[in-house]
Amino acid sequence: MKPIAHIYTDFKTKFGLPRQSGLCGELRGKIVFEPEYRRVEAFRGLDGFSHIWVIWKFSETERNEWLPTVRPPRLGGNKRMGVFATRSPFRPNNIGLSCVKLEKIDYESKYSPVLYVSGIDMMNDTPVLDIKPYVPSADCKTEASDGFTSETKDYRLDVKFPENLLTLLPENKRKAACEMLALDPRPSYIKDENRIFGVEFAGFNIRFKVKDSVLTVCNVQLTMYN
Repeated sequence: MKPIAHIYTDFKTKFGLPRQSGLCGELRGKIVFEPEYRRVEAFRGLDGFSHIWVIWKFSETERNEWLPTVRPPRLGGNKRMGVFATRSPFRPNNIGLSCVKLEKIDYESKYSPVLYVSGIDMMNDTPVLDIKPYVPSADCKTEASDGFTSETKDYRLDVKFPENLLTLLPENKRKAACEMLALDPRPSYIKDENRIFGVEFAGFNIRFKVKDSVLTVCNVQLTMYN
């Protein structure tokens, strides 16, 4: 398989990315297709769907070997589960699957058609292998059980983002930044309340620390990425 497109997002690195798609609806991206796939007829009918599946490549986790078990971060990093019972990027084939909202299809830009999506969980410049429409009657299983993820699905932090720091971000990125931080970007096995972490988002390095389930932003710095 070869990439048909790349998705462009506000994340230069994987640190800070939601661990699943759809957890942060304010996080947006655009899918730009390779020249040979920029054929309008290939997108005919897609604008009738509100959501799409994006099949993509974990481009930063390529390995020559695979392990049958992994440590899901939200379980504290010290409990092993079978790789096929998780969505870990460390897989026999490094393929990702995300359900995202299709905000619009741009048919006017230089690289059109371009798909604008939200609820992303991919790094900037991630290779896209395919897209498919999300079909509620087939894809939505209301009776489905959620396994061990039921233990952590409601996990959120309270975010304290001082106004003088929040306003350093572009206005259209502020809500997304707060949503992303509430999901707790830290590795779950690190509990040091004095440690300061930094997440690169939208061209800024957001520095924060966490104590008693409260995340406090300490500093915001412009990065070269911007």
